[in-house]
Amino acid sequence: MENLNKVVELSYALDTFYFLICGALVMWMGAGFAMLEAGLVRAKNTTEILTKNIALFAIACTMYLLCGYGIMYPSAAVNSVWPGFSFLIGSEHTLEEVLASNGETYYSGLSDFFFQVVFVATSMSIVSGAVAERMKLWAFLVFAVVMTGFIYPVQGYWKWGKGFLDALGFLDFAGSGVVHLCGATAALAGVLLLGARKGKYGPNGEVHPIPGCNLPMATLGTFILWMGWFGFNGGSELKISNVGEANSVAMVFVNTNAAAAGGLIAALIVSQLKFGKADLSMVLNGALAGLVAITAEPLTPVPLVATLIGAVGGVLVVFSIIFMDKMKLDDPVGALSVHGVIGIWGLLAVCITNPEAKLSAQLIGIASIFTFVFISSLLTWFAIKAVMGIRVTAEEEYDGVDLSECGMEAYPEFTESSKG
Repeated sequence: MENLNKVVELSYALDTFYFLICGALVMWMGAGFAMLEAGLVRAKNTTEILTKNIALFAIACTMYLLCGYGIMYPSAAVNSVWPGFSFLIGSEHTLEEVLASNGETYYSGLSDFFFQVVFVATSMSIVSGAVAERMKLWAFLVFAVVMTGFIYPVQGYWKWGKGFLDALGFLDFAGSGVVHLCGATAALAGVLLLGARKGKYGPNGEVHPIPGCNLPMATLGTFILWMGWFGFNGGSELKISNVGEANSVAMVFVNTNAAAAGGLIAALIVSQLKFGKADLSMVLNGALAGLVAITAEPLTPVPLVATLIGAVGGVLVVFSIIFMDKMKLDDPVGALSVHGVIGIWGLLAVCITNPEAKLSAQLIGIASIFTFVFISSLLTWFAIKAVMGIRVTAEEEYDGVDLSECGMEAYPEFTESSKG
């Protein structure tokens, strides 16, 4: 019996350690988002976008500790839709509880919190890129409080907290919907209310590109995200302490990598055919699209199928970014397309490889997450706008901009005197 108990303790320690390391990898994705976004905005906005990215991480950690985790994983939910309010994260498992659980309790409760909190920050990071270069810092941070403390946890409860979507059979292994679609939908609400950057779109619908300042930095950010995604998807297997689980983790790693490669290659080819050259920003987004696409189900595909799922994401993201511009939805980093459109594709692609998936359940999950997050985010953005405003002043937005390169002749209301 003593030897058996030692095996249980060792397995518990191993799974806890794996969980924590994967959480640290996901935390490192915050650096990836920061570098990617800083590289794709203008140099004058670099400091602010970096401030937003590191500040949102701290806010997410604090709000999820105070109430988010308790809402998403309540000890006693009100019903399958509304979890109710709970605060803080509860006590840790004791040795006696672990030994008496017959293997059901196989990692530390605090390691679960740490792994979950970095997912919340990832979802919020999606918002920062989409509203970059024209949103007030403090308006963004106030929204981060509401998003990470309340909006994200409620819809997360529906699936991962054993709410109605989980009971319905909605499948989302690591968060194509719960994390990525959620973040993109919150961003969409903000973009609609915020409007485009001045000079991005002309009076006749023409698009004036606003190039980023540092593509090497954006490329580095993509590599960091690609690396961090192994923790994102691999950690979501939750366990590694036996042969079957170890093999599953290896498959998740391989499929995650394959999908990213497929997405990048597909976007590279499509951008060459569409624009007559390899567009680096599209290539980077192609890799991210492949990663988002496979996140909903990285375990059941064989690697070649995972590559194809990522490739479809890489094709879709190029045309989605073009479509967003036609709709005058200004998204400096392509977040709406990468995380929103491709998040939906990933959730639907589950039906291709997982025999337990039901198309109806996937569609209901997509509709539920989008509807709740969009309405709650739009109301939050409206409230913030009414209280403190959400858009920077004209002087802040135009400072340091070469107007001739941005088509600003289309905005006669802007004069030398308005520069301040």
